[in-house]
Amino acid sequence: MNIKKIVLALGLCAVGSVAWSQPGDYPSKPIRLVIGFAPGGAADYVARAMSEAFGKALGQPVVVDNKPGNGSSIAAELVAKAPADGYTLLIASPSSISVNPALNPKLSYTARDLTAVTKMTTSPLVLAVNPSTGIRSVADLIAAAKKDPGKLNYSTSGNGSAPHLGAALFSQVTGAEMTHIPYRGGSLAIQSVMAGDTQLTFGTSPSVLPMATGGRLLALAVSTRERSPLVPNLPGMKEAGLPDYNLEFWYGMFVPAGTPPAIVQKIYNATVAAMQQPSVKASLARDGTEVSISSSPEQFNSFLAEDGKFWVKLVKSANVKVE
Repeated sequence: MNIKKIVLALGLCAVGSVAWSQPGDYPSKPIRLVIGFAPGGAADYVARAMSEAFGKALGQPVVVDNKPGNGSSIAAELVAKAPADGYTLLIASPSSISVNPALNPKLSYTARDLTAVTKMTTSPLVLAVNPSTGIRSVADLIAAAKKDPGKLNYSTSGNGSAPHLGAALFSQVTGAEMTHIPYRGGSLAIQSVMAGDTQLTFGTSPSVLPMATGGRLLALAVSTRERSPLVPNLPGMKEAGLPDYNLEFWYGMFVPAGTPPAIVQKIYNATVAAMQQPSVKASLARDGTEVSISSSPEQFNSFLAEDGKFWVKLVKSANVKVE
């Protein structure tokens, strides 16, 4: 009888352990929100704008963890290999999900190692120059680049980043040859243009617009074909003379593959609740970023399937390489 009691007790402990780890108990500890870029860049800005409201919606603190490097793939790999329990999340851009795997097939993760939760924001990139260049329009930039091929240096947040591909597309469409100078984050890339170490950038709106408002950068255009209501004072590329140029940027929420659907749904619901807060929307809109939530995780997956084709095609057609 004693042996039977011991076996029964062990069985009850095991059941209790399983019950404790069920999705219904999630979350029971702080959440780690990983981003693949340094503090001060657009990804960091989005994460910090919504993290407090996101934590309140989940009922747990949210810790933003910056893991810059390798075009944001360090952060993506970290989350892809984390336990699929909903406690390690990733805010990612097309760079992590579509571009890096296309650029480097030897990466130790693929998009299949991450589960998509929802798109969070969309925004155009902003083409900006150092005011001392004397460049005052997109036409001026094209003329200067063609006059001295390779002399103009453009800064980006890393190889394969959206700013890198934005500039690569620009060169492809215009035939203007420029030199790529990658940095370990958007804020460093912007600082290099302001310092005159590089002459221009296709930066994210939160990184560029405050510096343009302060006169330290001169914004020339947004990367979308038409003007953006988020940045109404800047021309779109069609108005600037490049009707074949169009590029829009997004951030989204991801979790490790295998995360239970009930937990994915809780994270989706909390993200929606946070992003719909008027204070979060207003904070992001001030710097040219629009809240854009998917109707469901499934809808975000469908979006990614089509959006990925655009980025992979751009990588190939612009002959972008890992440097």
